[in-house]
Amino acid sequence: MEIHAKTKQNAKIHVNPLMRKFLQNLLTRPVVQFANRVSSRPDKRRVDKALSGLYEEIKSRNVKKGLLLPVDSQIDKFIILSDQHKGARDGADVFAKADKNYLAALDYYNKEHFFYINLGDSEELWENLFVTVKRHNKATFESEKKFIARKSFIKIFGNHDLYWDNDPLAAVNLQSIYGQPVDIHEGVILEVNTANKKPLEIYMTHGHQGDLQSDGNWFSKWFVSDIWGPFQAYLRINPNTPANNDQLKTDHNRMMYEWSSKRKDTLLITGHTHQPVFRSLTQLELLYEGLRQAKAGNRNDEAATIQNKIDKLHLKASRPPDFKGYLDTYFNSGCCCFDDGDITGIEIAEGCIRLIKWEYGKGKKSERSVLEESRLEDLKLK
Repeated sequence: MEIHAKTKQNAKIHVNPLMRKFLQNLLTRPVVQFANRVSSRPDKRRVDKALSGLYEEIKSRNVKKGLLLPVDSQIDKFIILSDQHKGARDGADVFAKADKNYLAALDYYNKEHFFYINLGDSEELWENLFVTVKRHNKATFESEKKFIARKSFIKIFGNHDLYWDNDPLAAVNLQSIYGQPVDIHEGVILEVNTANKKPLEIYMTHGHQGDLQSDGNWFSKWFVSDIWGPFQAYLRINPNTPANNDQLKTDHNRMMYEWSSKRKDTLLITGHTHQPVFRSLTQLELLYEGLRQAKAGNRNDEAATIQNKIDKLHLKASRPPDFKGYLDTYFNSGCCCFDDGDITGIEIAEGCIRLIKWEYGKGKKSERSVLEESRLEDLKLK
């Protein structure tokens, strides 16, 4: 109780705006870099073992671990969103700016009869008590209840809301926000019937498995609640900037890709890293691949446009990376807590898989856009 009280107290301390700006410029980069070092330490052997173990548990129909769902890709529609990190609406709440985009997205997907898979870290329960998150996020829970009423909702736990899986009171508290019992899972596998009748499995989990600093690690929880949370609240820092997520894949995403690339006719979708990935590539990596194809086809104007986009991302690399030979096996939903209020996610509908974004347009109206799209049968798999 004392930890969370300190976080909220720091959020209310008056800070001169000019001083806050000065401290943000001075301290944000080194502190975020340090936070990344202590909050993520994936181990390839542990990642492979955890992903394989969960996959086999779900395939054996261990419903406590996860669900196995048959899917018709021409009829069924899914939206996969993750990493809201709903908080207390204080200076440490990275979800606050994205709240309206999230609500607009859920309203759209409910009206369009999508099935919603919440891929974990929906509630920030390392920094906050459950009762605090419940009090400040009633509208989002009400929107999620609409999917539950249609039996079109799966809630998967992540590392920051591991509470849902391991606390004795979790089931009671879930019922208090949703009005009925809600099962919690670690993953789900969609058995997809594609247009060309080729079998395809889409395996989904949060993605923290095998991360030594995220998979229930006490030090990371202490750091977030006692150090990072108060610091965020004091200076109103959100490290989830689009620039941080446009670069080359994080080590964790790379390990996820390496696991998925060895599986036959299988896609892996995770969250956790807050870095959107589509067909195994980040936005920057997709730009480099597009640049290579444009140059190979002598499409000089297109190549110049792509090169300009790359230059704006300010990547410091001695030479363009080579992504030839990558399989289209790994996807990451990104997050619902970017510092500009944008949210990203993965849609599976009409036989396609899409990376989508919801952002504030004219008059602060939430607008959906498709960043990347591919037909499922066109994906390059093993």
